[in-house]
Amino acid sequence: MEAFDALVGKIGAFAWGPPMLILLVGTGFWLTFALRGLQFTKLWHALYLALIKRKEDTDQPGDITHFQALMTALSATVGTGNIAGVATAIAIGGPGALFWMWITGLVGMATKYAEAVLAVKYRVVDANGEMSGGPMYYISKGLNLPWLGAIFAVFASVAAFGIGNMVQSNSVADAVQSTFSIPHWITGVVLMVCTALVIIGGIKSIGRVTSVLVPIMIVFYIAASLFIILANIAEVPSALGLIVKQAFSPTSAVGGFAGAGIMLAIRMGVARGVFSNESGLGSAPIAAAAAQTKSPVTQALVSMTQTFIDTLIVCTMTGLVLIITGVWSSGENGAALTTSAFAAGMPGGAYIVTLGLILFAYSTILGWSYYGEKSIEYLFGVKSVMPYRIVFVLFVGVGAIAKLSIVWNISDALNGLMALPNLIGLILLTPVIVSETKKYFGNK
Repeated sequence: MEAFDALVGKIGAFAWGPPMLILLVGTGFWLTFALRGLQFTKLWHALYLALIKRKEDTDQPGDITHFQALMTALSATVGTGNIAGVATAIAIGGPGALFWMWITGLVGMATKYAEAVLAVKYRVVDANGEMSGGPMYYISKGLNLPWLGAIFAVFASVAAFGIGNMVQSNSVADAVQSTFSIPHWITGVVLMVCTALVIIGGIKSIGRVTSVLVPIMIVFYIAASLFIILANIAEVPSALGLIVKQAFSPTSAVGGFAGAGIMLAIRMGVARGVFSNESGLGSAPIAAAAAQTKSPVTQALVSMTQTFIDTLIVCTMTGLVLIITGVWSSGENGAALTTSAFAAGMPGGAYIVTLGLILFAYSTILGWSYYGEKSIEYLFGVKSVMPYRIVFVLFVGVGAIAKLSIVWNISDALNGLMALPNLIGLILLTPVIVSETKKYFGNK
């Protein structure tokens, strides 16, 4: 077992090591260049399509609306990474890590756009009459490499049980037990029932629930963050200055913070940024493929707002709360650090973080259940979907009561390895992405 743990550790170190992070961010820069900074020039149009003109293509092929596709993808990415991941980045890399999360998010918007263009262009109608798409399909059809698409599907279907299932239910069970003294097994049963009620109905059911749940939880979390930020508004300019300054200079040791060099700030910011918004991993385009649209670019514009909301808004809120309350240098880490910051910033702040963890983790379970089932469907056909959903629900309960160190390590490694075939597809299919973009805006 120790040898297996060591092997998994080495795979995980490679999957989330500097070469992979450079490839992920480098692909974002390449696509930003190829698309002429589209994520900046078309951002307002994208936000309009996503949040205002929601029903533009409801009479077009697809299973769910643009907004529901966006909320399904956001349900999977706005998760514990926004609470614990940001805290980890700053606790280890210093305030400058948040600056590099911003950079990762900005170029990641181009990556997310490109993923969605390909997902819609190469999607297919399955035997149940539903849309199926994502990296496995655009790698298989666009590059004529079905074996590479199958590799992605294997990684994604297994990773869904870890990062999108057991790890999330375990986080919820821990938070509920520590805050409300409710046993893990009770939390597990409740989560199983709540998950089953939604995912057994498929993407239409998931889309309906996430389109209500996700906006509520994001607005709730941002409102609490803004309360603390506005209560300490005089500290915001110095906090922003500290973030920018320490992005390019070493962070001195202070309090319980041991100090960090520039490279550590970059590495932590990029790693946690990618982990939070999943740009380049290939997960979100699976949801984008279900959107009701004829134009790949329309849904792609909507999809790129996911990274904007996740990293540049929600993660920024968490980071500013950590810094302006001064607890970032306390020596704590992860969710405990964020809890301390909110507790210091407002009455009942600890309960807000706990509730946020519960909602964020539950929504992640819903989003990843769809990613997993579509990956299984690619490998074994539509008859495998319902058994997968049932097993997925059962493992939600297992995760709530299990010791998950090895599960976390395996899923973390597979989650990172998903990016390899996906990035190959994005880079080699860049001419298709650019062509579809020019055709869309040329017609406009």
